[in-house]
Amino acid sequence: MPALLPSWAWVTGLTVGATAAVVVLAMQADRGPHPTAASVRPGSSASAGAHHPGSAKPKPKASAPALPANSGTGRRIVYSLGQKRVWLADASGGTVRSFTVWPGSVGPDPGNYVISRTRAAATGSDGVQIEHILYFAGKSGLSIAFSNAVDGTSPPPAKAGRKTGGIRMHKEDGAALWTFGTEPNTKVRVVD
Repeated sequence: MPALLPSWAWVTGLTVGATAAVVVLAMQADRGPHPTAASVRPGSSASAGAHHPGSAKPKPKASAPALPANSGTGRRIVYSLGQKRVWLADASGGTVRSFTVWPGSVGPDPGNYVISRTRAAATGSDGVQIEHILYFAGKSGLSIAFSNAVDGTSPPPAKAGRKTGGIRMHKEDGAALWTFGTEPNTKVRVVD
């Protein structure tokens, strides 16, 4: 006669299995196309489904600004100087990810570029240990590149008169940009 498992073991096993299934589905959904929805103003009667009395209303999710209109087409990295924001656009032109950045004191001119060189880690011109370095432009004798601090901190303001060409971001955004930008011939479009 087989040994019976205690009920807590069954519950634990089912919970672990369900959690794993949700994680796998969430990862698959994150890789697929992301539909955009019209924004809903607070107090609007629009809803995604039937409202049941007593149920909590979902809070609207903050969404990133749309890709700038003049940002090109196809798979590319879009960097807005004015918004201090980066978008990763897939081949169909949809936004895969968007995040804010901390630009250096010297920025690239608006235009089209290609990731010209990558480097896993180095010391930035400000003395900070950085990683996920994607070089794409040069200006005023400086290389301009995306990167993130190894320790995940934001860069301190540049000291007066010091020129820096690094465009820094949060650590998780740096990892995502590295994965996206290390594909050969990745385009970068810089807009105002």
